[in-house]
Amino acid sequence: MMTERRSQNGRPHSDRPLGIAIIGAGYWGVNYVRVCRDLPGAELVVVCDQREHRLGELEHQFPGLRTTTSLDAALSMDGVDAALICTPASAHFAVTKQCIEAGKHILVEKPIATTVADSNELIRLAELHRVTLMVGHTFMFNAGIRKVKEYVDNDEIGHVYYLYARRTNLGPIRHDVNALWDLAPHDISIFNYLLDAVPTWVSAVGTQVLHNGREDVGFISLGYGEGVVAHIHVSWADPHKVREMVVVGSDKRIVFDDLGVPEQVRVYEKGLAPAPPEAANFQDYHFQIRDGNIISPRIDVSEPLKNQCLHFIDCVANGKRPLTSGVEGRDVVAVLEAIDRSMARHGAPVDVVLDTVYQIPNGNYAASAGVAAH
Repeated sequence: MMTERRSQNGRPHSDRPLGIAIIGAGYWGVNYVRVCRDLPGAELVVVCDQREHRLGELEHQFPGLRTTTSLDAALSMDGVDAALICTPASAHFAVTKQCIEAGKHILVEKPIATTVADSNELIRLAELHRVTLMVGHTFMFNAGIRKVKEYVDNDEIGHVYYLYARRTNLGPIRHDVNALWDLAPHDISIFNYLLDAVPTWVSAVGTQVLHNGREDVGFISLGYGEGVVAHIHVSWADPHKVREMVVVGSDKRIVFDDLGVPEQVRVYEKGLAPAPPEAANFQDYHFQIRDGNIISPRIDVSEPLKNQCLHFIDCVANGKRPLTSGVEGRDVVAVLEAIDRSMARHGAPVDVVLDTVYQIPNGNYAASAGVAAH
């Protein structure tokens, strides 16, 4: 007989592995299939996709894989405790809502939804049904980004001046969202994570160089507190593939290159800062220049997607709040909504608004105050 124990917060869970249903088996979903088949503490119960030919391909690639084209059937199967949702972004809200209402713990790919209102509704429903809600912002589980976070948190780069990122390639072109919604969530989530903040204002412009009905190139500026600014360039139409993020501080500059093997992170011990009045002279013109070495810190190799899934399993088993919870996912969507509003105004700065007040089961109110710029 299966034994059952309770976590510290009273949420029941069993000694058996967490039963997982993967919903959506496209370009990214297949990676979840690969990882979850050999994931400690979990059992892949079923894969659901509406395309029978796609399921047939997966059954050939992964012998013994159980599949279905019916979401209702997948959620009602014995042993399914959690759903990993990898559908197109436009379907995230409806699919996630159905899975939460079926009592399943949720790991949904980014973005959590396509509006702040829908994101907040999913947060409310997860609280109501007492299930874990986590968003797949995979870079939070990348060892290179974690190393950059260490430098920022330990004040090793001095005062953060600004950040910028480039995420370009020839496609792949999505058919439900534009390039900014497809690519920028990665860098928005990274910036929010590194700064422990959400931007207060956004300015963005985009263009449709491929004439496919949606923006395939975008330039985004983000304003954070204490005068920190960030910039993101995304493109589906650039022949040079780049996956780079840079943090510039008063003492150091850190470069994260997701394509840089083996040196994924480089630290430039160079900086420029105002000099104390008594130290200023004609040569430095009231500034001090710091010049040092370029180092590549040692980073333990690990797969971010596997790290993310293991974190999800731990959160479900022990009632922990995920690092990338529904709230962090909602914050990214709020920035994306502001990007859309700014593009409609030809790049005019707009406020980032998290909005809404919703009632949670114990009768208290959880408020997400609007963040206003200027």
